[in-house]
Amino acid sequence: MPEIFKTIDKIKPAYDITYKAVMVICKLLLIADILITTMAVLGRYIPFIPDPAWSEEVVLTCMSYMAVLSAALAIRRGAHIRMTAFDLYLPKGLVKFLDILADSGVLVLSVIMIVVGWQYAAGLGAKGSYVSMPKVSRFWMYFPVPLAGVAMLIFELEAIYNDIKGFFVKEEA
Repeated sequence: MPEIFKTIDKIKPAYDITYKAVMVICKLLLIADILITTMAVLGRYIPFIPDPAWSEEVVLTCMSYMAVLSAALAIRRGAHIRMTAFDLYLPKGLVKFLDILADSGVLVLSVIMIVVGWQYAAGLGAKGSYVSMPKVSRFWMYFPVPLAGVAMLIFELEAIYNDIKGFFVKEEA
């Protein structure tokens, strides 16, 4: 059985690249947030610096992307809040099973985020526009949900694989 895990482990670099790409996106969004907010605040007090009307909506949209994408990143690192108080007292097999059950629930949530999020983005979002930027579709305001759903799906598949692998491969000390 461990041979199949060695074969499947060869796709780990794809997960690493996805993680790094999502991290870069979050960093770029943070930089954009800081720059736009700085310009907007300075524009209120310094006459020659513009204070664009669109700054608040763009900053809020960038923040929504960062919030859901960083939550997807936390899945890969196992950094989400989890109930582990009883893990020391439960059999290791049961703990691994409960990890798979929890990861399966998050996997279902990610699929719901993709499907329902896309319906909202393509439906309701595509019909409206930003107040301060009438030519820009509100699709971009709803798009972070299905985008994060895809990232969550990818990282949850890896987490479930690692959980299943834990049943068959002994941990090295």
